[in-house]
Amino acid sequence: MLNRAQDIIKPRPQPYHHGEKYLVTRANRRRKAKTASAEENTVTTTIARRILGDQRSAGPRKIQRAPMNWTSRTMLKPIRSGRFLRTRRANTHFYVNPRILYNRKMSLVVVGSVAYDGVETPHGRVERMLGGAATYISLAASFFTEPKLVGIVGDDFADADADLLAGRGVDLEGLERVPGKTFFWAGKYSQDMNDRETLITELNVFADFQPKLPASYRSAPYLLLGNIQPSLQRNVRVQMNGLRLAGGDTMNFWINDFRQELLATIAEWDFLLINDSEARLLSGETNLRKAAAAILAMGPHTLVIKRGEYGAMLFRNDSFFIVPGYLLEDVFDPTGAGDCFAGGFIGYLAEQGFDLKAGHIGRGDLSRAVIYGSVMGSFCCERFGVERFRNLTRREIDARFDEFRKFTSF
Repeated sequence: MLNRAQDIIKPRPQPYHHGEKYLVTRANRRRKAKTASAEENTVTTTIARRILGDQRSAGPRKIQRAPMNWTSRTMLKPIRSGRFLRTRRANTHFYVNPRILYNRKMSLVVVGSVAYDGVETPHGRVERMLGGAATYISLAASFFTEPKLVGIVGDDFADADADLLAGRGVDLEGLERVPGKTFFWAGKYSQDMNDRETLITELNVFADFQPKLPASYRSAPYLLLGNIQPSLQRNVRVQMNGLRLAGGDTMNFWINDFRQELLATIAEWDFLLINDSEARLLSGETNLRKAAAAILAMGPHTLVIKRGEYGAMLFRNDSFFIVPGYLLEDVFDPTGAGDCFAGGFIGYLAEQGFDLKAGHIGRGDLSRAVIYGSVMGSFCCERFGVERFRNLTRREIDARFDEFRKFTSF
């Protein structure tokens, strides 16, 4: 919700049309600016008090500067029917719709693995680095909303890695630390990065993972379930109340060996995120459009099929959307890119504060969520592991989103 007296609400600026019948002189402009300033202060005070419930005496006054921790990642998309609202911090802006207050940061519960990875690519080799699906999802989503992580680690989990997550605003109350070793995976990628060979898989403490949601997590409106056993995914959803949007990921192992359990689980989801081979396996169809129709009939309102370097496809019963992958000059490490896509996708939707079932999200919102997912996945590939997220900014994210908008328009 808006912090008290932080923002300045301005009417949308009107463009100046050349060729008007009168000349706007410097004096006219100065006089108009002075009048607009007085009106702005009055409008600002009135609307801010209506939003914030301020009962103090009326009268024009300036609104205080937003605090430094009020960053651009809390800002939402432009709403054409609303008023332009800009904080005094540079490049931080959004619109306020008369019917709905949009700048509410909605919390997101992320459930999955927190691990250490060993990776070898044509660009080099890293013996041990922070990884795991829940880690990548949470870091990517943290640029849009407030992730609450549920996972398990051993007593070898480094404080520096916990500090990285906490520093990005990830709530770690649900991260359980137990005696033993943290989940470890190691793999080697092919020269073209399209194939990888798993060298080591040590589940360690993750083998006994039973997700436990703290009381403060259970009322969160958004839930993303990482690639874990379907029965565990279902158990997490049962623990939550007031969900607006819930969905998750799965893999070939669960599709083949736990199919009925998986079908019962995804029937309760709003969205499903899987890759193209998983979509074909789950549906029994080789054609992706037919595969999507079959999967949507299983329960989810929305299906996203991730296609790696070739982009992603979003399907609903009434529409579909296709976006290409972002072309990087160098792909250092694709590990976690799909999870970062998921984090960007659900993070953006959580930032909007909407509910798929209530029909608040249109095709444009979902399309933008897919593009933000692709943006986050592309940033993940620029460095090994989670390194790119140490210095990534929302300004860079939005700039790449604009690149997508430009190179996909025609």
